[in-house]
Amino acid sequence: MDLTVLSWAAPVSAIIGLLVAFSLSTWISKESEGTDRMKEISGYIREGAMAFLRREYSTMIIVIVALFLLIGIGLSNWITACLYVVGALLSVLAGFFGMKVATLGNVRTAWAAKESGMTKALKIAFRSGAVMGLCVSGLGLLGLGVVFVALDLATVVECATGFGLGASSMALFGRVGGGIYTKAADVGADLVGKVEAGIPEDDPRNPAVIADNVGDNVGDVAGMGSDLFESYVGSIISAITLAAVAAMNTSDYGGSFDEQTAALFPLVLAGIGLLASVLGILLVRGKEGGNPAAALNMGTYVAGVIVIVASLLLSNAMLGSFNYAYAIIAGLAVGIAIGKVTEIYTSADYGHVKKIADQSETGAATTIISGLGVGMISTFWPI
Repeated sequence: MDLTVLSWAAPVSAIIGLLVAFSLSTWISKESEGTDRMKEISGYIREGAMAFLRREYSTMIIVIVALFLLIGIGLSNWITACLYVVGALLSVLAGFFGMKVATLGNVRTAWAAKESGMTKALKIAFRSGAVMGLCVSGLGLLGLGVVFVALDLATVVECATGFGLGASSMALFGRVGGGIYTKAADVGADLVGKVEAGIPEDDPRNPAVIADNVGDNVGDVAGMGSDLFESYVGSIISAITLAAVAAMNTSDYGGSFDEQTAALFPLVLAGIGLLASVLGILLVRGKEGGNPAAALNMGTYVAGVIVIVASLLLSNAMLGSFNYAYAIIAGLAVGIAIGKVTEIYTSADYGHVKKIADQSETGAATTIISGLGVGMISTFWPI
């Protein structure tokens, strides 16, 4: 198997994912924003969200430069320092692009729900979120793929942690900073608006409501994007490092392969996973009166099946054994199962939520006890 060709699989898959994200964002931007009042309010939210990001990123730049110098001088390793900067900048870009599209998609989803119903609203909302997901995975895989192609394996194993550190440091700012902002704005909106002024919840006449919506975007979109970017990149770096070290030390793993092939395996599989996700995104189709969760699950299951088949083929072709695919399939199955169990305990389609709702009629204490009990049960009993 030609490793030179395979080494380009990750960057090419990443570029395809980013192109799909761009096409989805273009499609979203062409949808109607609704009435003039909706445009006005969404404009305030978009302006506030981007202002927050500009202020946050201006602080991040100071941290990036300081850590770049600290790593380069302190460790005498400027490759690691440069990879730190690349990881940090790509994390920032993932959050920025996701925020840009989310603030465009919010008002368009609301208008589509009012004028066209659930099907159109689901399509816009899901594709808005998909842009963030594709930017996170596409930028992360593109960065790591180019690093793997440009550097020799020994340098990748030694220095790739700098890329992950850059992503982690930006995730700290984005997730924690955005989270604190959104909670502070939420509490302020409730205290001043509802308690003191008697303004209904989420009424745009309360300026704190605009700030609350800004916070929802910066915390749950940009912050979450940076957090997911860090997790995604960190997982791939760990897999590359462990695979290379394992192959260097022993070949007694059920197959014969060198460290270059072993390290390349996680990147190729991640590239196929990204393409499978693109297909799953395009297959999500809601229908009026149907269950949106069923449409979302369809995309997840299709992408999961593609990754299972690909892992079996790649494991046997690259590593000479199906054993590695079995571990991947087990992790994939557990991940899907966790999502399904969570849905069972939090969706109104199942009995647990309905039971808590019925018990809430007798008082707050009963509701708290019942909810706590259901939460404990969910940790060890799947249904």
